[in-house]
Amino acid sequence: MGRKRKSGEGTVRLRKDGRWEGRVVVGYDDKGLPKTKNVLAKTKTECVAKLESLKESVAPATAVKTRADMPFGEWMEFWYENYSKPMLRPSSQRSYEDFIRLYIRPKLGSVPLNKLTMNDLQRFFNWMRKDGRTLHRETRGGGLSDNMVRNCHSLCRRALEKAVAERLIVKNPIEECLVHQSKGGHVCEND
Repeated sequence: MGRKRKSGEGTVRLRKDGRWEGRVVVGYDDKGLPKTKNVLAKTKTECVAKLESLKESVAPATAVKTRADMPFGEWMEFWYENYSKPMLRPSSQRSYEDFIRLYIRPKLGSVPLNKLTMNDLQRFFNWMRKDGRTLHRETRGGGLSDNMVRNCHSLCRRALEKAVAERLIVKNPIEECLVHQSKGGHVCEND
């Protein structure tokens, strides 16, 4: 049996008619169902090459020049649009966009990516937990739920991991800022 292809790489299979078919998810419709595109070829090698070409043609253009000193808010937008959004269902897209627009950009958006520290992130997650709610403050209080803080932490972690992989930063500053369970909810280490 062949190796399993990673998420986002697409699938390649031999059809009954002897041709090879490559298929990749290019997005999701309004109902959350995957939209796919496919290619056909006589050989597996040719099919894989055509599939790679298809993925490049449907990938969003990278108009923004990434750099180490770009503001963290810009990096989050760039990462979301180019690496995350194409693979997300519409409901997840709205959640990610809300995290970036309502929380990340206002509080950390102007900090240069290569100057973002564990302490910046730690203070941000603590703020979310204690006073981050923008809607329904009167009925639900000022702080966001543990789940919201965890989800935002995960979003930032993945974007920063990509910044490390792209060699924009040396180390992921969120590694030392873990969200863990306490009696009062999830908090960052070193509160």
